[in-house]
Amino acid sequence: MKILVFGATGQVGTEIARRGAAHGHDVTALARADADLTDPASLAGAVMAHECDAIINAAAYTAVDRAEDEEAIALAINGTAPGVLAAAAADKDVPFLHVSTDYVFDGAGPHLPADPTSPANAYGRTKLVGEQLVQAAGGNASVLRTSWVFSAHGHNFVKTMLRLGAQRDELAVVGDQIGGPTWAGHIADALIAVAQRMVEGKPGEILHFSGAPDASWADFARGIFDQAGLDTRVSDIPTSTYPTPARRPLDSRMDCSSLANWGVARPDWREGLRMTLSELGVLPGEWPAPAREPR
Repeated sequence: MKILVFGATGQVGTEIARRGAAHGHDVTALARADADLTDPASLAGAVMAHECDAIINAAAYTAVDRAEDEEAIALAINGTAPGVLAAAAADKDVPFLHVSTDYVFDGAGPHLPADPTSPANAYGRTKLVGEQLVQAAGGNASVLRTSWVFSAHGHNFVKTMLRLGAQRDELAVVGDQIGGPTWAGHIADALIAVAQRMVEGKPGEILHFSGAPDASWADFARGIFDQAGLDTRVSDIPTSTYPTPARRPLDSRMDCSSLANWGVARPDWREGLRMTLSELGVLPGEWPAPAREPR
């Protein structure tokens, strides 16, 4: 399968390129220099210039707090650009997959794909526009909503916790926001599997994909420290004591059961965490015994 990927340098785009190639797929991954997400003409031209069987858009504006002040820029990248790409894919008659977010909901999960959306922040609003434009483009398209993405690449919660945990004996971490941490490698595998089925003729749809078990940020931090062998203690604090410019949903859990129809199972984020720590060099040699359940 020939896969054209937008967002080559992001966490998910990096893993699609690596894991797709490792499984025998021909992956062309485009970065910002190859296709400017704020320039619709360049995006459509990039789609038409490459032969492919499927297109995956893993590019996004992901600075959740900064989006409150830069919503127009976030909208161009998260909203307009996916719509242009989906329309070009429809014209090319190839399946299109778009990566979205649990932040299109405002809480009270676990959410089904068909549940009403109600973003609580600018980032979520712009991602929802992207979903709507992709669906309106007229081609065979899937939207894969995911959450709390982490990997050995880029900026993410795992790398932040490792840095802080190495410096401090105790950390206060938000304990009343619940979601599904998700390794970028698992997301890449899911996207490739869905793309293959769409190439074979299966109609696309909105899908949910996140790691299990659901956890709070504090639980996630404890899991990170357990596997990394750090003695850093984690104390749970409420969201109200850690205000941020963008409001986060307290419960962004997603029901991922519909992915079974695509042959994709919900992964264990602790496995992805072991892979991430190993790649970062935190774990020596062989994988350790399975981490303790987050407390």
